[in-house]
Amino acid sequence: MNGAPYSLEPLRTLLTITGKTASTETEDVQRCFADAEKSGLWLDIEAPDQDDYRLLEQTFNFHPLTIEDIQHQNQRPKIDEYPDYNFSVIFTAVWDGDDIGMREHHLYVGPHYLITVHQEPSPELKQLQERIEKSPELTHSKPAFITYLVIDTLIDSTFPVLEKLDEEVDGLEDEITKSAKQQSLERIYHLKHTVTDLRRFLGAQRDVFQRLITHGIHLQQQDMTLYYRDVYDHIVRQYETVDSLRDLLTSALDVYLSTVSNRLNQTTKALTVIASVFLPLSFLTGFYGMNFAYLTQVLEAPYATFAVGIVTMLIAIGIQLYLFRRRGWI
Repeated sequence: MNGAPYSLEPLRTLLTITGKTASTETEDVQRCFADAEKSGLWLDIEAPDQDDYRLLEQTFNFHPLTIEDIQHQNQRPKIDEYPDYNFSVIFTAVWDGDDIGMREHHLYVGPHYLITVHQEPSPELKQLQERIEKSPELTHSKPAFITYLVIDTLIDSTFPVLEKLDEEVDGLEDEITKSAKQQSLERIYHLKHTVTDLRRFLGAQRDVFQRLITHGIHLQQQDMTLYYRDVYDHIVRQYETVDSLRDLLTSALDVYLSTVSNRLNQTTKALTVIASVFLPLSFLTGFYGMNFAYLTQVLEAPYATFAVGIVTMLIAIGIQLYLFRRRGWI
């Protein structure tokens, strides 16, 4: 589910409740961090390098274990509580080629600041940064509201992926109904595996947000609890959607197997009809082909014999076809 890491240059973005900061040098970050209680702080780091790791460890005094999680990636959705901040891992779903990829985001949530770290580009966060830069009033002049906007943006970015996945499943069902192919079966199994992984991530992420509501908000302002409950409702909807998609894929598999079985039955019925038609013909040709003296004496007129044989075969075929049609076999 995880996509291959991108080869990107480190990129920092620094915002406060007043908008985007032009410079993101370490000194500017330290200055904004010192004033975070009044103006808030959101530092977004894309494709971090050693300078960024030193900034996180020395300026913000984050625990080395969290730095190690960022470096190694491949974590699971979680929230670790520290005395002065919470460290969270949140995943977003994206379309990667013809597949779904999971993008890992690390969040340091402090009383008046938010640090987001991710290896791959995040178009959703980039759009949010542009919105805040153009309209600083979106933050409601509350440092905690920046955190809510970021988390809400990350969670809502999964909805378009689920909608596209739903369209893929619907198209797959239509394709199977028209013509069940081996490629359709492979696609079903692949999507089922993808949906199972996605369900596992969303299930763990749902638990993270439940803990974030009950334990994590005390680090920021209590009046944000209602907003985070709304985010929690969104992720519950996503989890339920994935469950329904899994059921749809199971139904699609049943439709595929039924379609293949019906097609096999039709083929078997056609071959059986053909074999049944040739059965009396084989009997007649075999019977009249026996070299008994009585038959050779009776069948001395070759042309008359040929005509009788042909007529007999046609009558036998006609009787068979009539009986087959009457019983509904053809």
